[in-house]
Amino acid sequence: MPIAPENLIAPGTEPERVASGAVWAEGPVWLPERRAVRFSDIPGNRVLEFSEETGTLEVYAVDAEYPNGRALDRSGAVVQCSHGRRAIERDTGTTPGAVPAVQTLVDSYNGRRLNSPNDVVVKSDGTIWFSDPSYGIQKDTEGHPGREEYGDRYVFRFDPASGELTPAVTDVEVPNGLAFSPDESILYVSDTSLGTPAMDGGTRLHGHAIHAYDVVDGRFARNGRVFAEVTPGVPDGFRLDAQGNLWSSSGDGVRVFSPGGTEILHIPVPETVSNVCFGGDDGRTLYMTATTSLYRIRTLVTGAVS
Repeated sequence: MPIAPENLIAPGTEPERVASGAVWAEGPVWLPERRAVRFSDIPGNRVLEFSEETGTLEVYAVDAEYPNGRALDRSGAVVQCSHGRRAIERDTGTTPGAVPAVQTLVDSYNGRRLNSPNDVVVKSDGTIWFSDPSYGIQKDTEGHPGREEYGDRYVFRFDPASGELTPAVTDVEVPNGLAFSPDESILYVSDTSLGTPAMDGGTRLHGHAIHAYDVVDGRFARNGRVFAEVTPGVPDGFRLDAQGNLWSSSGDGVRVFSPGGTEILHIPVPETVSNVCFGGDDGRTLYMTATTSLYRIRTLVTGAVS
């Protein structure tokens, strides 16, 4: 049976706005060593950090080339999606307010540039899985104008050890948010193509749904099916808790789904939520980037590792 809502958050608990000042906030990740949440103001082309210890917001990086989704690799370094560089990159550290120092990990497929990587997760074996829609080359405020050079929009699997880049999911119209189930047996992929014409006349999966794929041999995504539909809005970004419940952004807050795809909780937020991450010293604080602001709410469950 799905977990009861009162076992996810305490009754009466409401989101708290802890920082503001962005144009479109995205790509949150919890940094345990800094006890901070790092996220992007994509149109502002900058990276922000909220310190849980001091309660202050600071500019981490400027002229950042429009980064979006982030995850930690097995060493604890930040891996992020760059719209501007059309690449997956590793943040190698910088001083607050400076131009970031980054290392490009991958920026092309079969000799053609990627579109604009959007969200990323790192599997326990160190491989990096990322979605590659084309928002950063279509929207002037999210990157630089460009074209889809390899002619499609995939979810890729990248192996830093071998340098191998392979398509993992090819049947979603506009792949966006990504997450693994706690045991990494399922890969969840959101489609944010609502209102976008299908590239092939309508035969591919499209809409405002989250799709689930079985992970076979640790490297192949198979047996795609609709896990849940998110409305209003689209499931831009999401994360799972340790019990396998999926916490997704939506047009009116965060919607939580059981491992079976049943909606079990709605957390209203006064701005459009773009993405979420679990943080805090105990992993029981859900941080939410939402239009201009960063919100948080205490939960009764811990976030999954991925």
